[in-house]
Amino acid sequence: MSSIRPWRDIMRRKSRQIMVGTVPVGGDAPVTVQTMTNTPTSDAKATIDQIRRCEEVGADIIRVSCPDVESTAAFRQITRAARVPIVADIHFHYKRALEAADAGAACLRINPGNIGSADRVAEVVRAAKANGCSIRIGVNGGSLERDLLEKYGEPCPEALVESALDHIKLLQDHDFHEFKVAVKASDHFLAVAAYQQLAEAVDCPLHLGITEAGGFVGGTVKSAIGIGSLLWFGIGDTIRVSLSAEPEDEIRVGYEILKTLGIRTRGVRVVSCPSCARQGFDVIRTVQTLEDRLKHIATPISLSVLGCVVNGPGEARETDIGITGGGNGKHMVYLSGVTDHHIQDGDMVDHIVKLVEAKAAEIEAANAGVAQAAE
Repeated sequence: MSSIRPWRDIMRRKSRQIMVGTVPVGGDAPVTVQTMTNTPTSDAKATIDQIRRCEEVGADIIRVSCPDVESTAAFRQITRAARVPIVADIHFHYKRALEAADAGAACLRINPGNIGSADRVAEVVRAAKANGCSIRIGVNGGSLERDLLEKYGEPCPEALVESALDHIKLLQDHDFHEFKVAVKASDHFLAVAAYQQLAEAVDCPLHLGITEAGGFVGGTVKSAIGIGSLLWFGIGDTIRVSLSAEPEDEIRVGYEILKTLGIRTRGVRVVSCPSCARQGFDVIRTVQTLEDRLKHIATPISLSVLGCVVNGPGEARETDIGITGGGNGKHMVYLSGVTDHHIQDGDMVDHIVKLVEAKAAEIEAANAGVAQAAE
């Protein structure tokens, strides 16, 4: 079989690149995964602790709300402690943007039309330039300007795009070009259509999201459909999965979307069967346990967990490590697609965890050797 699979190719939209702190966004940079803290920003310790948990599961960029003076007062301590760039979320008061820029924000999330007069926009731009901040323009279907709602009658793709273009012009009028744009909506049809139109109109990086997507299950499905379809069409340079769940879960789901599309890999990719009467072991509980115990693995590894030998061998040939259910509690283990040895029920989970950890260490050592040789 040919290794060339054109039906998998995703041609990314060409966008210019900006920097969010030390992280490139747009151009040929990897699609980044973001989340947002939900602790009171004024509680620096709680916010830093949550940021650390998000960093551990792979967050590239983290947004922190700055609604008041107490929050921006704590912001400097937070940005100094963070290992990834921190975006200051600003909604109405332009002074919070000035304070956050001075306190180490890598990016300011603003809606230029909401922060007041042209003079105030100019002040924010000056502060961003002086501190090396980029800006993320955030347009949302739930907070469109009144004149656009009157013009279009309801939130629609054209209204979101017009709002975005108006806000872009406010920044460009001040010779500021280090910005990315989001046109989010809770209706994924609306959001996808707006992003498609905006992608044709501008060359800046686009931040993808389906806002107020819902709880963990429903929000994951809605986000996967909305964000996933845009990424499939090559649109999108950075993503946030907005869930009524912990920020760490948003990061995990974001990576799952990217892994499924073959855009970016992190951690263990599990291929598992839906369970049926043919299973030789409890596939559901085994997969749940393995996913939990392998959360700490960041190295890209594929693992197949199949309950029987109908599809098991075929799937195992395509993964780094695989297991298929057999009779009498005795199951076959595959390494690099080749049958290798058997394992009994009681030892199975611990054994698979050890195999994955060993494979991760082997890959990391090989990567380190390559990097050292290139120096």
